Parts: sequence; structure tokens; C-alpha cells
Amino acid sequence: MDEGDDVTDEARTTAALTALGVRPGDVLLVHASLRSLGPVADGARGVLGALRRAVGTEGTVVAPAFTPENSDTSPHYRERVRGLDAGGVDAVRASMPPYDPALTPAPSMGALAEAVRTAAGAGRSAHPQTSFAALGPGAARLLAGHRPDCHLGEDSPLARLYEADARILLLGTGYATCTAFHLGEYRMPGPSRRSYRCVVASQGVRRWWEYEDVALDDGDFTALGAAFEEAAAEGDVRTGHVGAAVSRLVRLRPAVDFATAWLTEHRTAGR
Repeated sequence: MDEGDDVTDEARTTAALTALGVRPGDVLLVHASLRSLGPVADGARGVLGALRRAVGTEGTVVAPAFTPENSDTSPHYRERVRGLDAGGVDAVRASMPPYDPALTPAPSMGALAEAVRTAAGAGRSAHPQTSFAALGPGAARLLAGHRPDCHLGEDSPLARLYEADARILLLGTGYATCTAFHLGEYRMPGPSRRSYRCVVASQGVRRWWEYEDVALDDGDFTALGAAFEEAAAEGDVRTGHVGAAVSRLVRLRPAVDFATAWLTEHRTAGR
């Protein structure tokens, strides 16, 4: 069998992205399940290459590069220490490295996010738990000013993506992974808040840092996404196949605006 029959190459992936509606100059916030896409030549690097070809030299590709691995208030940490005795917990905590935007990997974000983060010329925002990586001429502007006590609000790349009229690309993933909906949580009136803690480095010294921010909750994002898609205006959501995966191209601004109103209504009612 010819390799082209069962492995998607970069040119075919680019063509599929273009058919979905990706255009030169786009700013794309990408969430991807490469397993859902099926075999792609050069794996994550090949998909990133296709994305960059689709958005062209004036476009920018952005991906979450979150690091729950350096926090002891994250679900990732709670799962890691489940069943350990006090000594085991202490050993885990002692082994957790401080966040370094140049070096800290983001393994829980998937292979494509890591491909963006490690690509030559990529930038990364400063937040020690919810950083974003970006590649393209808009990267520096989108990533600047990510306050360490603001995960995904007005002082994060999500707000800059909103201003840039970016689009969200869900490659083989659903709305449960739609990070942009979190900006709607910040824009709700009186959102719930909680404490977070993670390992950082201050003047080369490793230390734990605790701060307060909005209580992030993606548990209802699937329902939120379904409601948004049902109410979306023409052109706000485009659906098609990239490789073997059903994928969506979503305008970020209307998605966040809808999320703000929907979350305000549904979460207030649930209190």
C-alpha cells in the first residue's frame, strides 16, 4: 500500500485546515488530539508545519503550555500522591521543580503543544501554572504581561487573543478542552475564588508560592459548548475533518461572550 493511503502528509493536512476555514494571517489557539487525527507524517511536527503553512507568514499559532506538575493544589498532584504516606508525599513535593518558561515541559498538554513550545523562535508566557506558547509575528504581543496571579483572565493571553479576534481550532477534541471558556468565568459577576500554590524560583532560589485567583472549573464546558454551537451565528463555528478527526474552527470572541452569559445564568442558578 502506498504510504499516502494511510498516512496524512503535511500538504494534505494543510489543505484540510484550509478547507475548514483557516486563512493566512489567522491567530489560532489550538487544542489537538493527535491520536484522533490518525497517522500524520512527522507526527506533531508535521501538524505544526501544516498549521504554519495554513496561517502563512503573518499568522500566529498559540497553544496552552500548562504545568499542573509543579503545583500541590492541582488535580494532577492529588492523583500523584494518592495513597502515599507522609514520607512519600514529602518526597514528591521535594522533587517538584520550579517553573522555568524556557525549560519546563508541559507533558499533560499533548504533543502538539510541546511542538509549539519547543519550536525555534517560539515564545512562552510567564505564568507558572497556565502559560501559553506561541509561534509567529503576533507571539510577543499575545504573551506579554501574563500576571502570575491571573491564570486565564484579563491579564492573560486569553484576553489578548480576544482582542486579536483569534479563532479556536479544536483538532479532534471537544469543547471540554476549550480553554477560552475560562475567560468567561472571569467576566462573570463575582466569580468564586480560591487559593493556589506552586513551586517557583525567586533569584535562583526554589520556593513555594501561594496566591488567590478565580476558581477554575471546566466541568460544564461540554454542555456550554453544545449550547454555544446551537445558538452560534453563521460563520462562528465551522466543522469538518482533518485527517480522521472531526474538528472545529470557532471564533473566540463570540464563544467567550456566550460563555460569560451562559455561565452567569447556569452557575448562579446552581448556587
